[in-house]
Amino acid sequence: QVQLVESGGGLVQPGASLRLSCAATTRTFSTHTMAWFRQAPGKEREFVAAISRIGTSKLSMTYYADSVKGRFTISGDNAKDTVSLQMDSLEADDTAVYYCAASASPIPYSDLVDQHRYRDWGQGTQVTVSS
Repeated sequence: QVQLVESGGGLVQPGASLRLSCAATTRTFSTHTMAWFRQAPGKEREFVAAISRIGTSKLSMTYYADSVKGRFTISGDNAKDTVSLQMDSLEADDTAVYYCAASASPIPYSDLVDQHRYRDWGQGTQVTVSS
């Protein structure tokens, strides 16, 4: 298993930006897909974005939840087990604990939103958007 550590959360006003980062504590070169999920108080954990390696190349594809498309950008290097989430134009509804997740195996596109497909998880970092 890979231990993931998130950083970059905080308290910001609506319209501001934040950048979250996630790194594995040990380099395994084994992650195929890395993703961000979030969980707001009283709600279930939901998919935010994912980045998947394309075959054995250094290319990758990205996927976003409709609620963050156009505002959030995921980037990373699966070979280095790192992923970031640039969050712009933050809204109050973005307030949540954000979790980094990783899978060593390919995940079908239709299953990217399924948290059970990811083996490794971070402890989470709090993002609060409030005026």
